[in-house]
Amino acid sequence: MKQQSITSLPPSPEAERRARMIKYSVAMGIRMICIVLMLFVHGWWLLVCAAGAILLPYFAVVVANVHGGAQAGTVVRPGAIEVYRKPDESGPQ
Repeated sequence: MKQQSITSLPPSPEAERRARMIKYSVAMGIRMICIVLMLFVHGWWLLVCAAGAILLPYFAVVVANVHGGAQAGTVVRPGAIEVYRKPDESGPQ
């Protein structure tokens, strides 16, 4: 049976959740920048900022909900359990 390595295990649920929250927060931060820039820019830049402010929430949710399954390999199930009996205390006489 192939031995499981710590580097081949998938990330913990807490680490995966934290990474997804960071991705979402970055996207929402960029959206806030787009909203503020809409007050100061003109012409085509206004359309670019408006598109970012409108479309970023959808893409942020989609990207945040993608699980990192491609990075982690499959977890190998452990082998069968072997029962060991305690040696007799009296021993051979």
